[in-house]
Amino acid sequence: MSKARELLRRIVVLGDGPLGVLTAVALRRALPSTETIVIALPPDPAAFAERFGTALPFTNRLHDRLRISEEDLVRRAGASHRLVMRYFGGEGGHQGAAGYGAAIDPAMKTAFAREWGGGPRNAEAIAPPRSLGEVLAAAGRFAAPSGEANSPLADLDYALRWNVPSYRALLIAVAQQLGVHHERRRVHGIVPNGDRGVAALTFEGADQIDADFFVDCSGSGAMLLSKLPGAEWIDLNRQLPSRSLAIGSSSEGVLALEDRLTLTTAGWRWEVGGRDGRLAVVALARQTADADIAIALGGEPVEFVSFWPSRARSPWIGNVVALGDAVARIEPLGGIAQDLAHRQLELLLELLPGREIAPAERAEFNRRCVLMIDRACDWLAAHYAAPAAAALFPGLERSTFLTKTLDQFGRRGRLPFAEEAPMLVQEFGAMLHALGLPQGEAPLAAAEAAAGETAARAFEARAAQALQATPRYGEWMQRVLAG
Repeated sequence: MSKARELLRRIVVLGDGPLGVLTAVALRRALPSTETIVIALPPDPAAFAERFGTALPFTNRLHDRLRISEEDLVRRAGASHRLVMRYFGGEGGHQGAAGYGAAIDPAMKTAFAREWGGGPRNAEAIAPPRSLGEVLAAAGRFAAPSGEANSPLADLDYALRWNVPSYRALLIAVAQQLGVHHERRRVHGIVPNGDRGVAALTFEGADQIDADFFVDCSGSGAMLLSKLPGAEWIDLNRQLPSRSLAIGSSSEGVLALEDRLTLTTAGWRWEVGGRDGRLAVVALARQTADADIAIALGGEPVEFVSFWPSRARSPWIGNVVALGDAVARIEPLGGIAQDLAHRQLELLLELLPGREIAPAERAEFNRRCVLMIDRACDWLAAHYAAPAAAALFPGLERSTFLTKTLDQFGRRGRLPFAEEAPMLVQEFGAMLHALGLPQGEAPLAAAEAAAGETAARAFEARAAQALQATPRYGEWMQRVLAG
């Protein structure tokens, strides 16, 4: 019988932003006997994975696993719900919406795509909704699904938004309850361990903290990973054109069940709703005049944040693993940067090492983490493959997988499976449809016309039941806040 490995004695997390604190909470939950220390750092403006308070539905499941309740997020972190991402500015005035979950698109397999949800979305012809999320968002209705299999909301999935300072404060409170230590000393350097890793962090005054394992959540500077032998970054600038973000001032809060992505001449504008304020961000895809940026943003920018699209070749080197912007520097549209960071964290929990790190564990983490990043980049790059965006920003390269995906979607109306993709096949297809990319007809579409009619009637019935079962979102939120 194999001998159990010795547990990690001490873990140091570099960075006390939301991602660093959440990582410390996760590690403490997984290894309650292991000392966990978080080292404070100045905020990084380009830490997109934690600067913007929203993610995708995966984060809801991660919060549940770490016992961070959605009720606490609503009451203490200003959380609200997003059912769809709505797209504007496509070719010929096209607009569309993409929801979440595996049941969002019954049109993907039948002629229902042409009869119910496949028409162009413009001023002349608005297609009916393709998901329960879109139906409820349009009506301004929502209630958390009960979990019962026969509930009208059983197939409903959603994302959350939150106030970042309040979210961080909530995580810090949880970390303190779990016994996580918080150090507020200025890092001076590292002590190598002779095995491509780190033995200790040094601080001003010749003090140091040693550890068995280090997690780099320092943001785009990758303060630990970048100092290790073999650290290398791969440019993504040929696939993703954005080089900086223009950030507008926060306007009055809004209780809406959708966020918006709008194609402008400067780049994609992302509008994030929130109970405490509504934020607009433009991912600038080229040098643009100040007046054009103000037009795209809907007002004067309050901040510009520069970055270079890239990813680490090896996110885990020695005994140091990097998460979030320390390993992937990509634009944050739609909450994809936050989602990616949280998926990396769950992968770390799955492959958490002992004091003696097995090379196979490290290699598997690197393989799967790189796949996550590449598929997230494909999701972003698909936005620039939309007809109107491709005309505005020509010459971008597409990965082999994205090329295959767009080909299959356009010719056969289906999508290939991708390991570690941040989106379900159905979600990616709904997003391509919302962007205005033409969807081909599956080989059996003509034979499935009757099935399409049945699906349409079933969807109408489910939508009616869902509308009847849900209150106005404002009324539901008031009940939750009142307890």
